[in-house]
Amino acid sequence: MYQELKRECYEANMQLPKLDLVVYTFGNVSAVDRANGVFAIKPSGVPYEELKVDDIVIVDFDSKVVEGKMRPSSDTKTHAFLYKHWETIGGICHTHSTYAVAWAQAIKDIPNFGTTHADHLTADIPCAPPTADQLIEGDYEHNTGQQILDCFAEKKLSPQEVEMILVGSHGPFAWGKDASKAVYNSKVLEEVAKMAYLTLQINPNAARLKDALVKKHYERKHGKDAYYGQGC
Repeated sequence: MYQELKRECYEANMQLPKLDLVVYTFGNVSAVDRANGVFAIKPSGVPYEELKVDDIVIVDFDSKVVEGKMRPSSDTKTHAFLYKHWETIGGICHTHSTYAVAWAQAIKDIPNFGTTHADHLTADIPCAPPTADQLIEGDYEHNTGQQILDCFAEKKLSPQEVEMILVGSHGPFAWGKDASKAVYNSKVLEEVAKMAYLTLQINPNAARLKDALVKKHYERKHGKDAYYGQGC
């Protein structure tokens, strides 16, 4: 019943080592099936070179296993929380990619310094505060999802416009219309994080991209009069 969903999830997960976004077993991707109220996710701790389609675990939005013999990712409750609260997203990706994690450990938003960033979002990439002690001691992975929602609410951000976040002292999460787009956004996040880091090494006083260029680059890809690419 869920074979196509498992394959979508498997193929997205297998992109992570190819894109140099993970080492060893660090990271996971999930893919949602809204009609059946479930999502597919990588099993916990399985090396990518050993991962098979049939290893992918199907869980519901309460993180209960629906199908699969393995334990799902330890981040499953975070994925479930986001799927429950953001009904427009179809895939989620979490990695420990180097530059994105460095910004998360520094507990800093990634400034919008250039057009590569503006091609994908107009805002700085937000960094949520480190998890509070009482949330760590509680349902930690569930509370990580709450932490992400709280950050978006506080900064008045839309998950449709900003498809990525850093969780302070932890690392990046990204999402999209499907699992493949979530992985794409994870790679974009890592590259933008790297560019921003290098920018500040060259010029610690670098200025954010001016508003006119932010607007131009974002809207030529995403606005009602977008003209980037081949269109329909």
